[in-house]
Amino acid sequence: MKRHFPLFVTLAALCLLSACKTGNNKTALPKADEDAVRAQLSSMTLREKVGQLFCVRPESLDPVFRNSSEGMMAYQMQAVNEETKAFAAQYPVGGVTLFSHNIDNPEQLKAFTQALHALPGAPLVSVDEEGGRVARVGGNLNFDVPRIPAMGKVGATGDPAQAYEAGKAIGHYLKEYGFDIDFAPVADVNTNPQNIVIGDRAFSSDPKIAAPMVVNYMKGLHEEGVAACIKHFPGHGDTSGDSHKGYVETSKTWEELLNCEMVTFKAAIKAGAPLIMTAHVSLPNVIGDKTPGTLSSLILTDKLRKELGYKGIIITDAMGMGAISQHYDKAQSAVMCLKAGADIVLMPEDLPLAFEAVVKAVEDGTLSEERIDESVRRVLALKQSLGR
Repeated sequence: MKRHFPLFVTLAALCLLSACKTGNNKTALPKADEDAVRAQLSSMTLREKVGQLFCVRPESLDPVFRNSSEGMMAYQMQAVNEETKAFAAQYPVGGVTLFSHNIDNPEQLKAFTQALHALPGAPLVSVDEEGGRVARVGGNLNFDVPRIPAMGKVGATGDPAQAYEAGKAIGHYLKEYGFDIDFAPVADVNTNPQNIVIGDRAFSSDPKIAAPMVVNYMKGLHEEGVAACIKHFPGHGDTSGDSHKGYVETSKTWEELLNCEMVTFKAAIKAGAPLIMTAHVSLPNVIGDKTPGTLSSLILTDKLRKELGYKGIIITDAMGMGAISQHYDKAQSAVMCLKAGADIVLMPEDLPLAFEAVVKAVEDGTLSEERIDESVRRVLALKQSLGR
């Protein structure tokens, strides 16, 4: 019988939550050794550095399949072969993201994540495991793991301890199967009833309810040794379109965002969020044009880094999504997001094209090597804090 996540607070959870509030336990991951990170960085070639700035689907490392995004579910890449190892030597990426079609059963998944970790570039392995309808492992009946409900249901309890339990339960089984990063929790505030993307993936339409939920879910993941990735900055909850398919915008001003969406992100930043994922959402009343937030230095550098004081990793949402791919060159968009302040380019449409574009941009001065080093340093520090 499969286990289902109970929507009640156990005494143990309350005790752990109390410890969190009193500071006996921290929401952040362990700190990395800065001297060791600097030493590792100084020994790397330019291509090795650039590789750390990419997180890709495993299919992107398969020379047979990498040029097509169609039929991935039928293809079902679920193991590392010799061709993958050779290709990864040319393009030593820092991360790989698995989807449902990459996951079959416990034995296969453990072997796959172990083999991915051993590839050139020592990639971290990530997954979207939010609970509810977004659960790559939890949605697979071959796995005897808790079936975590949508975060909207957790948020409706009004009790942050429930979010802590959800994060800890998910973190526990993800760690068991070799995952390093969970692209969760969703920090969006679901204020638009017409929203077709976020919905009950968000904890609440009230930022004051969502913020402690986000922090406690993150704490649960971190206690199990899995890094949380807060998403989607600067907010996808007040939109009606789907950035997977095309252009999406919010009409909010920065002041309006500060009073709603930024409440959850600021709470996560204060609690030590190690990764924040960008949204391909355009903010014409903030930026002044239709540039997606992922490609905007105003959003990523001026607002997230400088104004909000975020020091962790900025990772883009998937660069193959319509909001980017329909309007920007598949190679140059990788350079653009790094120039804007992103640290990791997630799932470019064509890895070799994007990779070589970034190498060329550094060589011709479009991107400084110092700028690249900033991002690589953050990635290496995360790897060390996760014991990789």
